[in-house]
Amino acid sequence: MPFALHGIPVSRGVAIGRAHLLAPAALDVSHYLVDEDRLEDEVLRLRNARTAVRAELAALKRDLPRDAPEEMGAFLDVHAMILDDEMLSREAERLIRERRYNAEWALTTRLEDLMRQFDEIEDEYLRERKADIEQVVERILKVLAGAPVLTPAPVPAVAADGQPTPGVIVVAHDISPADMLQFRHTVFHGFVTDLGGRTSHTAIVARSLDIPAAVGVQNASELIRQDDWIIIDGDAGLVIVDPTPIILEEYRHRQSERALENKRLQRLRHTPAVTLDGIEIDLLANIEMAEDASAALAAGAVGVGLFRSEFLFMNRRGELPGEDEQFEAYRRAVEAMRGLPVTIRTIDIGADKPLLDFRDGRDGRAEEYETALNPALGLRAIRWSLSEPAMFLTQLRALLRASAFGPVRLLFPMLAHAREIDQTLELVARAKHELDQRGVAYDPNLKVGAMIEIPAAVLLLPLFLRRMDFLSIGTNDLIQYTLAIDRADNAVAHLYDPLHPAVLQLIARTIREANHAGVPVAVCGEMAGDPAMTRLLLGMGLREFSMHPAQLLRVKQEILHADCTRLEGLVEQVLCAYEPEEAAAALARLSQP
Repeated sequence: MPFALHGIPVSRGVAIGRAHLLAPAALDVSHYLVDEDRLEDEVLRLRNARTAVRAELAALKRDLPRDAPEEMGAFLDVHAMILDDEMLSREAERLIRERRYNAEWALTTRLEDLMRQFDEIEDEYLRERKADIEQVVERILKVLAGAPVLTPAPVPAVAADGQPTPGVIVVAHDISPADMLQFRHTVFHGFVTDLGGRTSHTAIVARSLDIPAAVGVQNASELIRQDDWIIIDGDAGLVIVDPTPIILEEYRHRQSERALENKRLQRLRHTPAVTLDGIEIDLLANIEMAEDASAALAAGAVGVGLFRSEFLFMNRRGELPGEDEQFEAYRRAVEAMRGLPVTIRTIDIGADKPLLDFRDGRDGRAEEYETALNPALGLRAIRWSLSEPAMFLTQLRALLRASAFGPVRLLFPMLAHAREIDQTLELVARAKHELDQRGVAYDPNLKVGAMIEIPAAVLLLPLFLRRMDFLSIGTNDLIQYTLAIDRADNAVAHLYDPLHPAVLQLIARTIREANHAGVPVAVCGEMAGDPAMTRLLLGMGLREFSMHPAQLLRVKQEILHADCTRLEGLVEQVLCAYEPEEAAAALARLSQP
């Protein structure tokens, strides 16, 4: 009997195949006390398991296929860093020695402690990094249990009778990028996970590989059985189990149409993004590390609209990245973009960062963070950077040095007060002065900008427009702060609505006032990469979109068929509609030719 499960759509397309269940190792961990004279042996057993996982990750990276997205290697590096992080290993070993826990018990106990800390984090992107720690622990537990990674045997694309082989659809509580690599020799068509969100690593990899996926499908790994026929509708986050022949035929037809659409989209890579009425639109890419620049260029991006610098600060082994290390990472990204502009956001992280507190100790190492984690309304983003001027100046000097190798723009997150703007600009001037004294080159005309992600910032736009060279609207946080919605809280997640009239009013006001003042403005949140939002944003006057590279061509296709002059009038109708029925009707008119 067919049934449907609903999750979060993170990668477009349709996948059809047989379910392969990937069982989590942590579901059934033995708990027992170790004899006093065997404690060091138990510590050694844990260390040997970590060594085995380290070798496994190194082998996976060494054997990466040439056509693998560069994110895959970077994610393997992140998992290797987590594996070596003393905050995970040292605490687990302490539990073995002090409480006589067996290795599995100690490891899962430490994992639970870290997960509670991560659950306090308001920032969606950082909160979902807890999945990486869970995935690393899973790999250690599998080694401790002597169990192999549960991957299906290699399957040929065509069976002996000449018919296509049913594809493999992985169903798991969660799945790591490393596990995904181990499926590369199979006909791996998609995956379904109980956990995850739009910015989890599994979602990022799915988009980069263009693999249909649905994440956050609660209890999927319990409801779906081994070898069940499954359809993933990646556009809707829908999973259909045991579909009827009629449903199968419908989705196979959608697959064929999707394949033809992808071929047509590739022809647009080098086509300028110009609307029907001749308005040029800049399409830029969001990246997380320097190695992502190649994907941005391959998609036809005209620059980087958001480089999330916090990746450099994550999963460190007790030390902050120094000025030279940061400079090299920024320089690589700038040079890889071959003269196209790169907008780098200063660290958007703070006291809600798990594992480490970034305040330098006397020996130059980061001190362990022991106090309670702050939520999103606490010390984070620019507030935290301003509270740690030594760290902030180090990053600013590194960013300025990178500007000598190509066009760089500095972007500051979560500004809301005049004094924050003034303090930030004063520190930029101080960083320039320090480089001048050292005789180090940088671009003296480097542009600085602000993220607009708090309603207060929209209400104080004249202040921002006078002091900043450009603005970038972070729609993810702006929606969350405007509606007081925690996107990770299932009890209220359904209220997270980018089309809420209040959200649309704030976005439209920001774009309108920035355009009137002649200050460039972009959108770099999820709305920018959603083709269903493209015409709405164009009608508001937006001329610069920044998104994941995999989303760029579909947004470009919408732009090529849009008439901004016509859309402006229709968007005014949307902005004047407060009743749900009126708003829906006005939005529907936007999509009509």
